[in-house]
Amino acid sequence: MIRRIAVLVGSLRKNSNSERIARAIEAEAPKNVVFDIVPIGDLPFYNQDLEMASPPAAWTLFRQRVNAAEAVLFVTPEYNRSVPAVLKNAVDVGSRPYGASVYAGKPAAVVSSSLGPISGFGANHHLRQSLAFLDMPTLQQPEMYLGSVGDWFDEDGAVKNEKTRAFLGQFAARFASWIELTAPATKASEAA
Repeated sequence: MIRRIAVLVGSLRKNSNSERIARAIEAEAPKNVVFDIVPIGDLPFYNQDLEMASPPAAWTLFRQRVNAAEAVLFVTPEYNRSVPAVLKNAVDVGSRPYGASVYAGKPAAVVSSSLGPISGFGANHHLRQSLAFLDMPTLQQPEMYLGSVGDWFDEDGAVKNEKTRAFLGQFAARFASWIELTAPATKASEAA
């Protein structure tokens, strides 16, 4: 059964480490898993007044793409011991209007990274607080705090270290199993 994962990358920088990590996980993932990196940089900041009038087209498209997925992978750097504002905004946009969250019940996983050794621990746990509220069963193990990622990649954006690629592959396989275990039955039957 094919499983679609919406991937939200918390960095807007072209060829960011977060995007490279997401693509490296995708490259190592089981073949029945399809990744959809959903852009978040063009989402207007959430404002309920906009919702009441006519939601911006970018919100509608974003919600449709996440809603079409059976799971969500968040890959983010850490900014000031938390998640980047653009990622928090994507969480807010997808969770509204109240009662119509595109995240509710979807399996999730969080991968955080930093150039230093702390590995985005603060961002990872701040994001998990929101995901718990959004009723997203979130993969607990393996924990994905990735440190010193600045030297992970070659000129083409590929992970240089074979053990690191294997670790990312183990994570991808575990997340795929988590999706099978926790995905809502209605989504699983629609994908068949």
